[in-house]
Amino acid sequence: MDKPPVKMMDPTLAEMGNHLSDAMKILESGKLESEQGKERRKLSWKDIPGPLQGDGQDVVSILQLVQNLMHGDDDKQGQRRMQYVAEQGHMALLGHSLAAYISVLERERLRKLTTRILSDTTLWLCRLFRYENGSAYYHEDDCEGLVKVCRLVINTHYEDYATEGFTMLSSKHPVIYQSAACRPGLGQHLCSQLGLPLSCLCIVPCNTMFGSLHQMDVALLDKLIRDDRESGKVPLLLIANAGTPGAGHTDKLSRLKELCVQYNMWLHVEGVNLATLALGQVSSAVTAATKCDSMTLTPGPWLGLPAVPAVTLYRHEDPALSLAAGLTSSQPVEKLRALPLWLSLQYLGHDGIVQRIKHASQLVEDELNSPVVVFRFSQDSAPSSGGSVEGYLEGERDILDALNRWLGEQLAQQVPLSGVDVVELEDEGTCVRFSPLMTAAALGTQENDVAALVEKLGEMIPVLSCTLRFRQDFKDEVLQQASLSYIEDLSWPGLGGVRYEPRTTDLDEDKRQHSVEKINSDLLKKLMELDTDLYFSGGPEFCEEKNGIFIGMATEDLDVAELVETIVSIGKDIEESGKLFENMTEVVRRGIQEAELQLQKANEEKLMEEGVFRQIPLVGSVLNWLSPVQASVKGRTFNLAEGCLDSTEPVYSVKAQMNKEASLDSPKSITKRFPGQKLFRRQGAGSDSVSDTSSVNQLEESFRETAHVQASDAEEAEVPQERHVHIVEETALSDQRVPEGHETESVDTLR
Repeated sequence: MDKPPVKMMDPTLAEMGNHLSDAMKILESGKLESEQGKERRKLSWKDIPGPLQGDGQDVVSILQLVQNLMHGDDDKQGQRRMQYVAEQGHMALLGHSLAAYISVLERERLRKLTTRILSDTTLWLCRLFRYENGSAYYHEDDCEGLVKVCRLVINTHYEDYATEGFTMLSSKHPVIYQSAACRPGLGQHLCSQLGLPLSCLCIVPCNTMFGSLHQMDVALLDKLIRDDRESGKVPLLLIANAGTPGAGHTDKLSRLKELCVQYNMWLHVEGVNLATLALGQVSSAVTAATKCDSMTLTPGPWLGLPAVPAVTLYRHEDPALSLAAGLTSSQPVEKLRALPLWLSLQYLGHDGIVQRIKHASQLVEDELNSPVVVFRFSQDSAPSSGGSVEGYLEGERDILDALNRWLGEQLAQQVPLSGVDVVELEDEGTCVRFSPLMTAAALGTQENDVAALVEKLGEMIPVLSCTLRFRQDFKDEVLQQASLSYIEDLSWPGLGGVRYEPRTTDLDEDKRQHSVEKINSDLLKKLMELDTDLYFSGGPEFCEEKNGIFIGMATEDLDVAELVETIVSIGKDIEESGKLFENMTEVVRRGIQEAELQLQKANEEKLMEEGVFRQIPLVGSVLNWLSPVQASVKGRTFNLAEGCLDSTEPVYSVKAQMNKEASLDSPKSITKRFPGQKLFRRQGAGSDSVSDTSSVNQLEESFRETAHVQASDAEEAEVPQERHVHIVEETALSDQRVPEGHETESVDTLR
């Protein structure tokens, strides 16, 4: 049997595919530019837009530049959260390259090719999503298809609109109805693009008594339409949801379709649940979307395809009006928008498309009703052991929003393949959303990722509960401290904020503000160095309160009182140290001047005692050899506390006696924490609480140990009790020479 003839591929197409493959390998390789290359390009692409090079660059160099711009200075591959482009994604990217190549074909050949691409893609999508006898409009912006549909409906209701324009709308104002649960800003965008006043937009509230809180109130919509018709307005179009952007709820599409037929209105449906129309089993609520007048699909995120257009399917019998509305075009190049999707759908095939949507839907247990899960952490106001919630109802919504925002960010960071994100709902507040239809295909989410998400969620719930309970206790403890002020920031996900206030009152406002900033900055650094599980921060980026210290999430065994006492203790130490250093400069300066005078006086007395001849270089050496002089200069110690100079003899005699006694006494016992034990843990509150030793005492002991080591290195220079500084006096003039073997004993110097 003869084999079918093998057709040769166009060399340009083959080269294009190879170039795309090579480009993706370079961009996804993760190999950053060398350090030498970074220095060479530092001013050209990072800091300052450089001039265009005259000789040009090769493809590899340009792609390397793109890769560096994508990843910046991040040398850690694990920190890049860039979506991996799978093989079907490469087909979508190839479509954009092919579109540029095809656009240079001769006009007739281009027309035939674009017509085939457009008709094939439209037929496949209509069959996949059960939308019979539909046409398709491909657009980059998700809202663009709805804008074109609105123009089509306006042209349909106002016959002379094409010639008379907006004067036709002045007598009978059109009205566009949309659910309160629609995308934020959608209605305003429509009015802006259509040149309509906002009075033409009617927001229909959701149910308040029956059904879902995120479904459009059909009875109220009926009343609004009747009122508008009675006032001479024209009900034009209704926007409904098959999966609201926030919670994934589906409106009662069957009832809404009946209303639209009754009042001659256009029904447009959009939402993530439309993806389930490709499955074998679909809920009746979503199936009703197939009877609507138009729907917008977003196959890109559903199938994990990058840079593919959104599609608006619609039914209309008048091609002229569709052309006037911009839903169809006579320009073949515009029809090439469907090319990336045309290639990707062929690569996946019908079974591959259905399998991806089915896999994403089955990641949710009740996938038939809605493949979107929205959850929120909340806690009853009843007080429990270990904390209190008295007086906590005020601002509780904001605090819970902050905690849920933290929960969503942590889950997204620790389980990135889950694709969870944070969503703001009008009634519920901040929630965490798991919408696998929008993320699973691109991220490759599997069942084990969902299991990991549930496990992490179980670990974080106790932390959130403890933080909520201890937040009021922390505030009460801070308010009891005169040197601390509590910072009220309801957007902070943690125990709260605190500021250390210096006790000095004799400073002006500027100096006091500088002192507060310096002390709290040093205090924050000290707290961050402690061996504890608590998180300390300078606060939110746009926090109104400055110079604050914010404490993060808490655990069950947290000792709030000990935490506050430690903050106060460290703050006082920093404040006292600051006062000491402020006064030390002037005291030391005066001490040095006095020491210089005494040294000069001692040298003069020495000159008078030894005589003038001993100061002559040659004569002095002979005299010192014949009759040595045992000259001695007394050492001096500078007392910082009293600001005076004293002799060093009492100091060294006392030190010798102390060293002798210390060798006879037993060493001082210091209580230490057990290995692995953290600060601020209450005794018996958790498995890690293995010691009842106060962390504040341990902190003070560590400070004393540090001070003792410094004192040993610097003799008496930094001993807090004595505050002595040794100043060495000169033993003789610089040109005095002593015969070998007759050197005089010099004064001890600081090490």
